[in-house]
Amino acid sequence: MDVLLEARNLTKNFGSLHAVDDISLSVKKGEVLGFLGPNGAGKTTTMKMITGFLSPTLGETYVCGQPVSTNSVAARAHMGYLPEGAPLYGDMTPRGFLKFMASVRGIKGTHGVDVVESAARAVHLDNVMEQRIDTLSKGFRRRVGLAAAILHAPDVLILDEPTDGLDPNQKYEVRRLIEAMSVDRAIIISTHILEEVDAICHRAIIINEGRIVADGTPSELKGRSVYKNAVTLLMPVKYAQNAAGVLKGVKTIDRIEVAAEGAHVRLTALAKGCIDISQDITEILADKGWPVTEFTVDNGRLDDVFRSLTVGEI
Repeated sequence: MDVLLEARNLTKNFGSLHAVDDISLSVKKGEVLGFLGPNGAGKTTTMKMITGFLSPTLGETYVCGQPVSTNSVAARAHMGYLPEGAPLYGDMTPRGFLKFMASVRGIKGTHGVDVVESAARAVHLDNVMEQRIDTLSKGFRRRVGLAAAILHAPDVLILDEPTDGLDPNQKYEVRRLIEAMSVDRAIIISTHILEEVDAICHRAIIINEGRIVADGTPSELKGRSVYKNAVTLLMPVKYAQNAAGVLKGVKTIDRIEVAAEGAHVRLTALAKGCIDISQDITEILADKGWPVTEFTVDNGRLDDVFRSLTVGEI
């Protein structure tokens, strides 16, 4: 089965509030899907409906072919879920908590011990396994929740802000773990950290006001940015004003953005229609002889696309 998770026409109303409006998505085996949106867009509500923690007003989710609403136990057996702010038993140790979670899933005895140790190693909990959870840092508590989500080797993994509270090194480790686990699983990551989309996601969905407003690979989404094929030059201040004036007169350039950086100025030329303007600018530089210490061509910016789709900026 290629498609391990499918949500069809998910809708959730809270009285007159339409929190989620007709969202459909699917995730294949081996795919990591980034689920993005501003605060209040409906990300967490959608996650809760997908996992069966919240009943949809309309729609259905299928996990490995099992409908969540009518065959919840079978569907959840294939699923691991790390909710935002996952609740933990603070008076337990990570080892005790993970053994408890394994037993709830029917994993006991020697096999239970093995899966607990394997999950703990995967998220680097080894040194705190006998410490009370309520004495752990936010990052370690997050890792305990992640270990609980993966200990039964689920086919589908739903992670709501999985790197929340982690330092840069820990974030890197979790991202590599997610990448490794995605080989034979379908994974959804809800995040507000756009760099995570580039780092680990094969595809991304952006929602706004409860509706899907974009769905594509990171490269496809960045291709919708006004910074696609923009050229940035870094040069000494004394040349910048003249350079900006010349570049503004180039017919293939839409506008110039200027940013001071000490004794240098960064000029960014945005192309009309996002066409390739690098050759035009290279020829001008060769003709004018301006000293340029950096010359970069932009692939597009996810943050620009995100803003344009969620707050109407251009």
